[in-house]
Amino acid sequence: MSNASPMTTIDVSATPPVPLARLAQVELRKAMDTRAGFWVNAGVLGLVSVVLLIYVLVAPDGSKNFGDMLTVSGAVLGYFLPIIIIMLVTSEQSQRNGLVTFTLEPRRSRVVIAKFVAGLGLTVGVLAVAVVLSVLFTGIAAVLGDAPEWSVEGTLLFNSFLLANVIGVLTGFAIAMLVMNTPAGIVIYFAYTLVLPIAVGILGALSEGFDKIAPWIEFNTAQQPLFTGDYQPSGEEWAQFATAGVIWLVVPLVLGTLRLLRIEFK
Repeated sequence: MSNASPMTTIDVSATPPVPLARLAQVELRKAMDTRAGFWVNAGVLGLVSVVLLIYVLVAPDGSKNFGDMLTVSGAVLGYFLPIIIIMLVTSEQSQRNGLVTFTLEPRRSRVVIAKFVAGLGLTVGVLAVAVVLSVLFTGIAAVLGDAPEWSVEGTLLFNSFLLANVIGVLTGFAIAMLVMNTPAGIVIYFAYTLVLPIAVGILGALSEGFDKIAPWIEFNTAQQPLFTGDYQPSGEEWAQFATAGVIWLVVPLVLGTLRLLRIEFK
């Protein structure tokens, strides 16, 4: 006769789910509390400070306005802020802790949403610090004898600083979701931002018709009217932006989400 006790079951149906805000907070802590995350964030902001300092020292008088500082800091963040987002998205796969994450929250779609919210929150925080640094170095330019202009056009602030970096973050998020690997995501992102525009320029020079097709299929080219000239794209240019955005943002994000929902973590 067996003395084994009967198996018992635990009913967790009445247990409230983990709030989405808490999941987003956890994902944000992953990006900030780890040693790699802290130093990447600190390094990016440190690089912005160094570039702004060099700009203040070497730029000609009259080109050290607050808007110029925002443009410089936004350009630096445009290359490196998406790296932070890629590390945030790929943390489960790269650090092999996906099994823990998706055991505590089996609904993987909520984890994706939490990562997205945390990424946007982190982006806003870094951009806010960059604005403060731009104010600081504009003041330094004034102390050094220049007479900087403190006013800034709304289109410059929104398009070249805010919108450009948000698009870069969304692109990094989509690439990271698709490859789910930190080194591969970073390499692909830099290939997309640095190599692809050069390739498009070469193809445009070799083929007369390619320069008309490029804005419809290449996202970097489609974005140019947003950040040049009078910042007023035409209806056709908006259509090109939307079409290329679907190719480079929506499609990778959908495919990456589907892959994450089905992948087996070990």
